[in-house]
Amino acid sequence: MRAAFHWDVGTRALELGKRTLIMGVVNVTPDSFSDGGKFLDRDKAVAHAERLIEEGADIIDIGGESTRPGAHVEAGPQIGSQAGSGAKIEGAPTVSAEEELRRVLPVVSEIKKRCPKAVISIDTYKSAVARAAVNAGADIVNDVSGLRWDPQMATTLADLKCGTVMMHMRGRPEEWRRLPPAADIALLVQRELKDWAEQAVLSGIRRERIVLDPGFGFGKSFDENYPLIARFSELQEAGFPLLVGTSRKSFVGKTIGQGKQVPPEARLYGTLATQTALILKGAHIVRTHDVKASLEAARIADAILLAH
Repeated sequence: MRAAFHWDVGTRALELGKRTLIMGVVNVTPDSFSDGGKFLDRDKAVAHAERLIEEGADIIDIGGESTRPGAHVEAGPQIGSQAGSGAKIEGAPTVSAEEELRRVLPVVSEIKKRCPKAVISIDTYKSAVARAAVNAGADIVNDVSGLRWDPQMATTLADLKCGTVMMHMRGRPEEWRRLPPAADIALLVQRELKDWAEQAVLSGIRRERIVLDPGFGFGKSFDENYPLIARFSELQEAGFPLLVGTSRKSFVGKTIGQGKQVPPEARLYGTLATQTALILKGAHIVRTHDVKASLEAARIADAILLAH
């Protein structure tokens, strides 16, 4: 069974558990793994967001920096994690807060102007970007670092009173290929996410504002993603709503290709299989590039849950 919650995102409360919510992805980046460069232009990004809303997206997640495998990120020290030093790599390509804001703010503002009722999420680990985006109309901050890379993020979100997604990541994208395997990936993710969420609450973020994401593919090897799916229901014990993002991930492509990688655009059916399994194990929100297909799969999974 799936627990029910009301997610307080500041401007409204979203009902979680009765049906699966769909979060549509809009990457305003030149280098994201699946659709990098397609929506870097503001008007193209806004048109894509409108299309996803028409297809049934409940939330639009806008990102201005890629955290694909191998990407270099610019951030302060990690807090409370065993995974990685958190030091900035000198000379590595990074996206500054200024550049990230230049990419995403016009998109957030224009979507809010055209679709006032839209629920907008900003995918960022930088507190300056989070603050500016929420002030421009975003309702949710989706932080891939679990609020660990920017020491100001937790207090910033507490002050903004917006929705918060805390994702689990082991190490940083440029370190993933060198990470040692986890002894028990499901237990590690459950314990660390719960600890990080409790730290966020102590920093002033209300529990009703927090959603957790196990971070499929983020510092998890190919072999670690499937145990995390199989034991996903254990994450419900943390007591927070759960968001999942398996859309077009490389572990899906490698399984489809039986060891040989298939391109992101050929990973839809495998993605839908993972999403269906995760909804049946308690996921409340699915983050996806393919809104219409994911929505239809979610409706079937929700019907199965309701039939219990």
